[in-house]
Amino acid sequence: MPLHARIEAAVAAAIADGQSGSPPPRLASALQYAVTPGGARIRPTILLSVALACGDRRPALADAAAAALELIHCASLVHDDLPMFDDADVRRGKPSVHRAYSEPLALLTGDSLIVMAFDVLARAAVHDCAAAVELIRILAARTGMPGGICAGQGWESEAAVDLSAYHRAKTGALFIAATQMGAVAAGQEAEPWEELGARIGEAFQVADDLRDALYDSETLGKPAGQDAIHARPNAVAALGVQGAIRRLNDILAGAIASIPSCPGEAMLAAMVRKTAERLTPVAPVRARA
Repeated sequence: MPLHARIEAAVAAAIADGQSGSPPPRLASALQYAVTPGGARIRPTILLSVALACGDRRPALADAAAAALELIHCASLVHDDLPMFDDADVRRGKPSVHRAYSEPLALLTGDSLIVMAFDVLARAAVHDCAAAVELIRILAARTGMPGGICAGQGWESEAAVDLSAYHRAKTGALFIAATQMGAVAAGQEAEPWEELGARIGEAFQVADDLRDALYDSETLGKPAGQDAIHARPNAVAALGVQGAIRRLNDILAGAIASIPSCPGEAMLAAMVRKTAERLTPVAPVRARA
C-alpha cells in the first residue's frame, strides 16, 4: 500500500474511534474538519519512510505511530490559529477551526486530538508493548516541555530568543519524533535518528520563514507576513533572504550526511533531496500589498 494511503487510513481510523458512541455532534464534526484535507502529511511520511528504510518489521505499529504524530501536528495547528496566538482566519485554504466552529470548540478539538494521539499508541501496544511505550515517551517529549512544540510556542513570549533553540522546539521537535518513532516502530534504536529529524525540522522552519516573508496568503493557503506582524524570531530577519536560502541548503546537505546506516539509506537520501527541491523557495507568485 502506498505511504499516503497507509497514513490516510490510519488517521481516518483514529478519527472514527474518536467519533464513536454518542459524542457532541459539532465537536465530532470539528475533529474531522481539523485533519482534512491533510496537506502533504510530511511528518508521517518521513516516519514511515524511516520505518521502511529500517525494514518495516511492524507495519501496524508504524501506521499507529504515523497517525499519532499527524494528530499531534493537526492539534498544534488548531491551537496556533486561535486568537490568543496567531489569530489566523484561514488554514489549508479554508476557514480555521475557530472560525468555522467557535473558539471553545477549537480549543476542545485540539485537546481531543492530543488525547486521541496517545490513545492510538496505547492501543498499538498489542503489537509490541515495549515499543509502544517508547513511542509514547518520544511523542510526549517532542510535544510538551522542556523541548517539545509547547516549549517552541513558549519561546515566543520571551524577551530574548535563541533562534536555533526556538526552531528546534517549535518545528524540529515533531520531525525528530518522526525519524525516531519510525526507527523504533521498525525495531531500531531511537537515538541515532535524532540528528536527521532535527536537521529536516530546522530546514522546514527556515523554509517556512522564507515563504512567510516572500509569498502572499493566496499562495500559502494561510495568512502571510505573520512573523513580521507578531514580531516573531525568524531566519529572514536574522539572516536576510539570501542568507536564509544559503542556510536552508546547508541544513539539507547536512541532513543527507546524517542518515544512519540502514538498508534503505539510499532511499532516504533521495527523499531528503526531493524535500530540498520542494522547500527551495521560488519567486513569489504575487507580491503582497
